[in-house]
Amino acid sequence: MIIKVCGMREAQNIREVEALGIDWMGFIFYPKSERYCDRVPEYLPERCKRVGVFVDAEVSDIVKHVVEYGLQVVQLHGSEDRLYVMQLRQALGAIDRVCTIVKAFRVASPDDFRPCEPLVGFVDYFLFDTPTAGFGGSGRQFDWSLLSHYRCMTPFLLSGGIGPDSREALSRLEHPCLEGIDLNSRFETAPGLKDVTALREFLEGNSTILTIKN
Repeated sequence: MIIKVCGMREAQNIREVEALGIDWMGFIFYPKSERYCDRVPEYLPERCKRVGVFVDAEVSDIVKHVVEYGLQVVQLHGSEDRLYVMQLRQALGAIDRVCTIVKAFRVASPDDFRPCEPLVGFVDYFLFDTPTAGFGGSGRQFDWSLLSHYRCMTPFLLSGGIGPDSREALSRLEHPCLEGIDLNSRFETAPGLKDVTALREFLEGNSTILTIKN
């Protein structure tokens, strides 16, 4: 299973979280987020993939960040559609960059999976999150039973309110397309600063579950 920790910003914190052996590390490039990364940290991860999170950004802005931060994954968290994704891939191809593309959707009802269908074959993963007034980082979990209504074949990551106490809920969760979890605000001591001890205990305590679901 892909383990992604999102909302990183500080160099030492980045080093410590990377050392836990996670797979993806996310940097948020949405200015309205309290975890907004407005500068290149003094240290960027080398052993896990770097993820850039964007909300309705100009394609040129994404390309700029891909180059500046050495991003390998682009996560789209706004209203981006199939045409946007095609334009983004074309722009990345023009600079000889290939990025994994993740499209996030907020889930409150079975109908919220319908917008996934036009993007099948155009994105590599979906990410399902909790509806909020902003974009992510709410610390709240949506109704995971709704995932039974997702019937596309594109793999997805699960986000929204996963925390130290999520072991039982994760152990009950079964879906053939579930390929990762996204950890953020419930493992923080402050916005953009992760509690490394809490993350370590969560990963070690759930290692069997996470391995089985891989």
